[in-house]
Amino acid sequence: MLKTPEGGISWEFGHRGRIAIFIDGNNLFHAARFHNVDIDYNKLLRVLLGKGRLLRAFFYTGVDANAERQQGFLLWMRRNGFRVVQKELKTFYDGTRKANLDVEIAVDMLSLAGKYDTAVLVSGDEDFVYAVNAVAYKGCRVEVAGFRSNTAPRLIDVADYFIDLGEIADLIRKDSSSERNGVPSHVIPESLVPEGDEISVNRFAQHFSKP
Repeated sequence: MLKTPEGGISWEFGHRGRIAIFIDGNNLFHAARFHNVDIDYNKLLRVLLGKGRLLRAFFYTGVDANAERQQGFLLWMRRNGFRVVQKELKTFYDGTRKANLDVEIAVDMLSLAGKYDTAVLVSGDEDFVYAVNAVAYKGCRVEVAGFRSNTAPRLIDVADYFIDLGEIADLIRKDSSSERNGVPSHVIPESLVPEGDEISVNRFAQHFSKP
């Protein structure tokens, strides 16, 4: 991976062609929070695209219809090149609220295979290992992007290339230009950010760093 003078990213090997990007929003939120990176999604999109041609960029997230700040963030995402795929949060018997979009991500990756040359999966979740292999068997290149300490080793191993967002954090984090351009911070419903968040995020990192 090379950093270009323009601040973009290029790859030394392989033809990336048409690119489809699949972002696991909740997973990325917690990983970025752990590394204290407030992501500018315009910058992230440009970096992941590099010199390739964008087919589509998907952003998957659980939503709370009453969370106004999150709705504002998602509206901005839709207006800035992202196809937002959302699912209402479900409340479970123990009071936790979750929305799992792993199936939606895997189905979209597989159903669009052939229409793109390279898939970029932004997630650290080991559950995607089988889907990444399935897409690769269809002849597509599959890259995984994430913070290394928050990404399952098996997911890194099955990818054709791993993009360590920690190494390029300065290229994707918000700065003064982000504020001038009205780029909002990634927001998830408050119910998904538990008390003692530092502890929860540390456990999150430890989970994905296990061999």
